[in-house]
Amino acid sequence: MDYNTDIIRDNSPMDNLEKQLICPICLEMFNKPVVILPCQHNLCRKCANDVFQAGNPYWPTRTSVSGGKFRCPTCRHEVILDRHGVYGLQRNLLVENIIDIYKQDCTSRPEKKKENHPMCEKHEDERINIYCISCQVPTCSMCKVFGSHKDCEVSPLQNVYQNQKIELTGCISMLIAGNDRIQTIIGQLEESCKTIKECSQKKSESVNELFVELNTVIEEKKAGLLKRISQAEEEKLKFAGSLIVKYQEKLQSSSDLLQSALQMVEQTGHATFLLKSKQLMNRITEEPKGSQLEKTEPNFENMDQFTLDIEHVIECLRNLDFSTCCEYEEEEEDIEEYEEPEEERPEGQQ
Repeated sequence: MDYNTDIIRDNSPMDNLEKQLICPICLEMFNKPVVILPCQHNLCRKCANDVFQAGNPYWPTRTSVSGGKFRCPTCRHEVILDRHGVYGLQRNLLVENIIDIYKQDCTSRPEKKKENHPMCEKHEDERINIYCISCQVPTCSMCKVFGSHKDCEVSPLQNVYQNQKIELTGCISMLIAGNDRIQTIIGQLEESCKTIKECSQKKSESVNELFVELNTVIEEKKAGLLKRISQAEEEKLKFAGSLIVKYQEKLQSSSDLLQSALQMVEQTGHATFLLKSKQLMNRITEEPKGSQLEKTEPNFENMDQFTLDIEHVIECLRNLDFSTCCEYEEEEEDIEEYEEPEEERPEGQQ
């Protein structure tokens, strides 16, 4: 990996160390005591308390140290506090010792002239070293003495810097608190979505089970009705078949009698004919009287008694819908109102 050697040369180890000792809340070097969070990031204890209080606006007081939670401003890890609040967080003595050593080293070194200091646009040789409170802009001393800000109220940069840094820190705390609230709402909504899916799945399964049960009942009813039709068909076919057999026997008997009568007609002997013709005619005459057979009733072959009227059932199925709790309560009230008169009937009344 290639590195920019100029950058490495310009950034001394102490400068890099100073960057590591900046609090992400106040943007200043850590002020003791320094607390270390479970995520291993550090904060000034005062800043940690400010973040905690900003994320818990309904806490009784700003100095309350009872339990609660807030998120690390660096990694957003949720920090759970016990009843001691931020005072229950462990101090990072190592960082505090490093800060002491760094400050001692800084006091022993000559103050380094800061580079790239902003210069005044109107007075190019003058550094911006004061703040115009009236115009709300930083400017230089020449602008105050001779320039456009000579009638304005000004203040040292350091004073305004500290005040605005405090305000910005408060804004950061508000943003963190707002983000925490939004994150909480998002979590609640995600949990709601999960619950909605679970409830929808359960209701879908319930509806499927009900329709499976409904189909089972319909199939059982269908099988019972078809069985009744088959039984009626079998009974009618059996009866009709028995009649066919009887009529075939009757036809056979009549055919035999007809054959005998035809043979008798061909008889040429007068005596022989007269001996048998009277008896044969009596048989023919008596044949219809002695063999009265059953007949089928009118429309015997029809199956009109098995006609189904299911229009009301189809209408009920079309109107099938989900019922609310209120509808169930109204139905229960109607049932109770219907049952009450039965209990109050006088004795002997039907």
